[in-house]
Amino acid sequence: MNSDIKRSGFTLIELMMVIAIIGTLAAIATPNYLNFIDKVRVSTAISDIKAIEKDLFSYYIEFDEFPPDLAAVGMDNLTDPWGNPYQYLPVEGTPKGKLRKDHFMVPVNSDFDLYSMGPDGKSVSPFTAKHSRDDIVRANDGAFVGLVSNY
Repeated sequence: MNSDIKRSGFTLIELMMVIAIIGTLAAIATPNYLNFIDKVRVSTAISDIKAIEKDLFSYYIEFDEFPPDLAAVGMDNLTDPWGNPYQYLPVEGTPKGKLRKDHFMVPVNSDFDLYSMGPDGKSVSPFTAKHSRDDIVRANDGAFVGLVSNY
């Protein structure tokens, strides 16, 4: 055999360095991707809540009252981006204890409550509760729609 023939290819060290670089890039990109997905889900929930709100007001214009539930406007099967049904409570006829409340324990709407329970699928009426912090809510009679933690 001729010892002057050079072998071509990558050494084990070179391959390990490439794998380390790819792993580092993946470690940097994954949290950014997951954060982006969370923001998209929140934006989708906000858009859905605004669309449901329009249908509820159309019902109000036609019948001079808000519907008893989302089925009356054909939105009872609509789920939020986390697979949970949207929550709706008309203020009229609902006990005060079930209505959503702000940090001062005052109801946040005078017409109806409409919200998504967020990623954890759990919620309680006061915004100060742990299970409510990730909810996407309609508050101030529609002037605010967003995360409870931003309210």
